Amino acid sequence: MGYSREVYDAAMAVLARRKALAEQEAEARKSAFYQMEPRAAEIQRELAQVGSAAGKCVVRGGDVAAALEQLREKSKRLQQERDNLLRRAGLEPDGLEPRYTCRKCGDTGSVDGRMCSCLKGLLRQESYRRLNESSPLTLSGFEQFSLRYYPEQSDGNGPSPREHMAGVLDKCRQYARQFSSRSPSLLFQGRTGLGKTHLSLAIAREVIDRGFGVLYGSTQNFMATLEKERFGRSDEDTNQALLQCDLLILDDLGTEFSTPFVTAALYNIINTRLMSDKPTIISTNLSMKELLARYGERMVSRMIGGYCRVVFTGRDVRQIITMEREKNGGISG
Repeated sequence: MGYSREVYDAAMAVLARRKALAEQEAEARKSAFYQMEPRAAEIQRELAQVGSAAGKCVVRGGDVAAALEQLREKSKRLQQERDNLLRRAGLEPDGLEPRYTCRKCGDTGSVDGRMCSCLKGLLRQESYRRLNESSPLTLSGFEQFSLRYYPEQSDGNGPSPREHMAGVLDKCRQYARQFSSRSPSLLFQGRTGLGKTHLSLAIAREVIDRGFGVLYGSTQNFMATLEKERFGRSDEDTNQALLQCDLLILDDLGTEFSTPFVTAALYNIINTRLMSDKPTIISTNLSMKELLARYGERMVSRMIGGYCRVVFTGRDVRQIITMEREKNGGISG
């Protein structure tokens, strides 16, 4: 995945702070240990002298093998003595070494010239944070989703809106709880104000908490960002993020400004993620007929064949909440 210089620098700054903290703590442990066991500092100096003497043996010549063997034995004795002092102080043999967050790369972000997995994770987290920063993830959880706003009475052709939405809520909870990279894609459909965005955010919140990379945003905002990057006004690589994240949530499909570029970009995202078995959640106020008229058969057929459809029913919850607040606040209409 491509990342901007700002994202890369932010991730590297995290690693630099981790590395500096680990080394500062190691120096503090070493200072306290040497104060407790002065002999340990002497041993460290003697070990350094052994290393220097080994180099001189090679330069002087003579019976180099015998001389090096004596130095190895001396080094071994000194290390054993140092380890005994460490144990007496309640420390492991490596107790004076920095305790890096990532043991593979020592918080440098690189292993054998290749990017370490810890840096990859930080890059993803920072990229997701920037793309999600305008989304109210902390405000929309399953626990805040109230079924009391949905009518209890059925129209006689099936369960009531409240019963139906209770089933939708359960499905969404189960989806978030069991989410994996192989989870199915979902298509949330229904009129405005029925809870599609709320449950999308609730899923995002729980999936993020479980350690997956989630991108959430309005289709309109994502498409505007892609158009800006297309014309070179940004060095971000949002398209790659949209294609590669663990879960992509496109909210309010159908509200974006329609252009050939936008339609092609949306089809590419939907098709590529389906082909890669990467789950996507799309919410829209449009019916299947309206989707077909707007995006064409090719794109809609991919959605019909690759997405599990979740229908939202009831009355506009946002309007109901607004009216309740006005009533409780004594505001006349």
